[in-house]
Amino acid sequence: MTPATPSDEIRHRFENGVSWITLNRPDAMNALTWDQRERIIALLADASADPATRAVVLTATGKGFCAGADLRSGGGAPATTDRVAGDVARMIRLGAQRLVTAVLDCEKPVIAAVNGTAAGIGAHLALACDLVIAAEPARFIEVFVRRGLVPDGAGAYLLPRLLGPQKAKELMFFGDAVPAAEAARLGLVNKVVPADELEAAAREWAERLAQGPTRALALTKQLVNASLDGDRATALAAEATAQELNMTTADANEGVASFVERRTPKYLGR
Repeated sequence: MTPATPSDEIRHRFENGVSWITLNRPDAMNALTWDQRERIIALLADASADPATRAVVLTATGKGFCAGADLRSGGGAPATTDRVAGDVARMIRLGAQRLVTAVLDCEKPVIAAVNGTAAGIGAHLALACDLVIAAEPARFIEVFVRRGLVPDGAGAYLLPRLLGPQKAKELMFFGDAVPAAEAARLGLVNKVVPADELEAAAREWAERLAQGPTRALALTKQLVNASLDGDRATALAAEATAQELNMTTADANEGVASFVERRTPKYLGR
């Protein structure tokens, strides 16, 4: 049997302005290897650079969205033997943190379509996305404490911003599974749908975003992501700069013209 390649294990297709990235190791609950992470990072960079790409959907096959790093294939921490100081920190920076940062910094809106269990870095991969749609069987698990580990992949950065520090600590201290409906109630998930409707729901939102003013969306994403990290003066200065930049785009001119002319705008993503 020919071994699976990263391209097989990370499927990619492009439809109607949307880049679909699909984790495809269902037998391993889509636990991520190093090569798979590099493939996802590259596809997100391509999405940012390609004017034809207007939105991204990140999803998976099988019963799991992503069970975390594949510790059996070198996707997690290095072996305990021959480890020197700095090895683990370097591995985290170059691996889990680069992956989550690639989602946060992608210049196109990214939707997570979570089909099943999202655990560890798999949960953080989903929660780093701009919008999260979960199938009813999905659940989110801060699994690190069960392994005696500290959360990585920006978990201690993301969760307090989504939940507040007290609830974030509860999830990280106990490692209990959070079902999709509870995740929606907490604000981790935008929408919960039946499993057989997940792809259609993600497509509806993604193609709607793909018809939007892409550069304005990119600038809005940057402003929101930075809003909790700075003071008011910094946020307002960034807002003014974003407005200045956006008003140079064709889509901004189209939006204003369509309003004046009382017609539906036709955005081109430029």
